[in-house]
This record gives sequence, C-alpha cells and structure tokens, in this order.
Amino acid sequence: MIEGAGQLRVAELPKPEPRPGEVAVDIAYGGICGSDLHYFHDGAAGEFVIREPLVAGHEVVGRVGALGVGVTGLEPGQPVAVHPAQVCGECAECTGGRPQLCPSSRYLGSAAHFPHVQGGFTERLVVSADRAVPLPAGMTLRRAALAEPFTVAHHAVKRAGDIAGKSVLVTGAGPIGSLAVAAARQAGAGTIYASDLTDFALAQAKSMGADVLLRADQEDSWPEQVDVAIEASGSGPGLNSCIRTVRRAGRVVQVGILPPGMTAILGNALVNKELQLHGSWRFHTEFAEAIELLADEIDPEPLISHEFPLREALQAFRTAADRTAASKVLLRIGDDHEQAE
Repeated sequence: MIEGAGQLRVAELPKPEPRPGEVAVDIAYGGICGSDLHYFHDGAAGEFVIREPLVAGHEVVGRVGALGVGVTGLEPGQPVAVHPAQVCGECAECTGGRPQLCPSSRYLGSAAHFPHVQGGFTERLVVSADRAVPLPAGMTLRRAALAEPFTVAHHAVKRAGDIAGKSVLVTGAGPIGSLAVAAARQAGAGTIYASDLTDFALAQAKSMGADVLLRADQEDSWPEQVDVAIEASGSGPGLNSCIRTVRRAGRVVQVGILPPGMTAILGNALVNKELQLHGSWRFHTEFAEAIELLADEIDPEPLISHEFPLREALQAFRTAADRTAASKVLLRIGDDHEQAE
C-alpha cells in the first residue's frame, strides 16, 4: 500500500469474497511496473496523483480461489492471469473497437479516479469473472506474470502497422522496451535496434532479440534512418531521437509515459518529414492473444531479474528502481509458488 511519495507499507485488510458474477483470485506473483515506481517515488504516475492510500499493482497472476454465484467456465485452483482493466462496454470507444480508450476504464492500482482503483499486490483479489483469463496448459504462473507488460508492448507494435521486413528502433530497453523488441521480432521485423543509457538494459534487449545495441548518449553511431520507431523510455530526448532517426514518412509510436506537463519535441522535423506519430495506451482485446504468444513463442524469463516475498515489498521497490542492475522485479504473494513452478 502506497500512501504518498516514499511511503509504502504492507497492511492487513479484510479478506474479500466474490459477489455474483465475480471471481476471487489468490495471487501468486505480481510484477512491479514503472507506474508503480512513479507512485512510490513521486506520489503520482504521470497526471494521476495519489489522494488516498493505494494498493499498487496491475501485473498479477494466481489461481482461482472462490467463485461467485452464476460464474461458469472457471474452476477453483485454475491458474489465471488477471486482466487489469474494467471498461463500460457502452461508450463510443468500447463499441468502436477501442475499449482501451474507454473514459470510464478502471485499471488496477491506478489513481486516475477517486476513490482510487485498488490494485493487485494482495493475497486475494476479487474481479469480474471475465477478467480472469485461464492460462494455457503447462504455462507457469511465473512466466505468465509478464503477460500484462508484454501485452502493452504487443499493442504498441501493432500500432506501428505491418512491420514485416522493416527496420525498427526501440528507445528505452527496460521491460516494456525489451518486450517490444520481442513483439517486433515475432511480428517479422527486419533489423531491430535497441537504445538505452545502461549496458544492463541493453543486454536485456539483446536477450529478447535485438540485433544492434545503441547507447542513447552516443547518437553519432546510430543508423541514419529506420522505418519505424517505438519510444519506450518515456522521455523527451527519447522521443526526439525517434523523430530524428525515422525515415521520411516513417512512423513513431509513443508507448513510454512522458513526464507530466509539456514535452519539447522536434516539431519541424515532424512536419517536413511527414512523420506519423501515434500514441499507444495500454491494451484490451489483445490480452489472451498475448498470453498464447508467451506460452508458445516468446520466453520472457530472461527479463525477470529479482523476486521478493510480499513482506519485503519496500526492498523490492527500491531494487526495481535501480535500472543498472534490475529489470522485471516480481513480488511473491500467497503460498502457491512451489506448485506454480
């Protein structure tokens, strides 16, 4: 539970039970995301400011613990990944095939609304039954713990269009950037470049399929142009690197969350190169598809650098903030780990 900038504690809360149409998931693993770190360090993630104690976490997996009345298709003990978003299903965005843009969307562990949407770093989480997505046979919960960040990356790559055979630059080789490398490779990209400021992160990108590693502070050694760029660093300099490097009429996809307020960009290059600049916001319908890819084609295990028990959550958050030595940090929650692995 995060109560403000630098204020994190493990708290005792009442055990929730599912209502009709809901399922209780006994959480086994939770992955610490960049937005969780922003809430911890800054008391805010982008424009979303903590106004009340917030249970963090939206990258969570576990096993069905209890079923509410009327729930079918799930069984107690069944391994599931939790879809973090609840959308209205009725607005223009939902009915138009863009539910990730639903203005009423409520995302686990988010301060976007008040009261906040409490998150998944908890021993038991209750959600609507349609958000508990069964895992393919043989897929471990540990592997599935990266389903949410991989789906974010997968959605961003899809926003880039058909990239088969094209050169792709990914700026920022943290977990999302490295998973974007994997998603681009699976989508048939040609040469994939990955940039970062740390050698540790670049090694992670290499493990996910990057062909060429670039230091973000040495752009004189970068390629003259690429077909597509995916900006995953969440920084103005990263976005401008993409704008400079993408060929004329190329496409830039911004998936990294930029700092609050204004970001200065190379606007004239955007104009005179006729670039296509696209935002990429979370995901929705691709979740089950991305889980299948993780189960069958993409191994995310090299990105898992640390695990901590829930009682050591503070140390886990501090470790996850060190990008020179940590990639994806998992919290072990509940008692199911031996069975899960």
